[in-house]
Amino acid sequence: MTEHTENDSPVRGRRRDVGRDRVLLEATLEVLYEKGYGGLTTAEVAKRAGVSTATLYRRWSSKQDLVIGTATQWARDLGRGEDTGTLDGDLTALLRDKARTLDGPGGRLLHVLIGEAAHNPALARVLDDAVVQPVRDRAAALVARAVERGDIPPLEDTHVLADLVVGAMVSRVFLTPGPSSPSPTGEAMVRELRPFLLRALGARPA
Repeated sequence: MTEHTENDSPVRGRRRDVGRDRVLLEATLEVLYEKGYGGLTTAEVAKRAGVSTATLYRRWSSKQDLVIGTATQWARDLGRGEDTGTLDGDLTALLRDKARTLDGPGGRLLHVLIGEAAHNPALARVLDDAVVQPVRDRAAALVARAVERGDIPPLEDTHVLADLVVGAMVSRVFLTPGPSSPSPTGEAMVRELRPFLLRALGARPA
């Protein structure tokens, strides 16, 4: 008879090492940023992480699965956001959170994978889920609150606001950098976009 201590429960197979998963994902991000999707190999990732390729393949069955796992982990985006009581406050908080995301690991990953996602439907779906959909959810919530307060007229499609936020920020951060005209980040980008978006929604900046 097998003895069990209190709170024991049957476990099938070896317990997954979450710390090792994290090391592998960090190594994947490093290789992606240095060599791009085309230059990434599972062997290089395993070497950077200090594990065998067999260890990697027990977690992710292919290079694409590994990159999708990394995108899901690092491109985690915005939460629901707090109700600040005003459209201006809600929109400013959304822009600041998005700018912070683009300045971090999720932004670097997005920069690397934008081109690959154009012809890789699986990567395009995961980036849409992790990057765009959270902004759509936040945009829909802040617009609904603003309409309920009478700050703006109803919108037919709140996705337009999310597309403007994501599109403008990605364009300024990734597509228009240069030594003579550096793209703004953080508060500078929020200051640029906030008045335009408020006017587009039918409100006036405070």
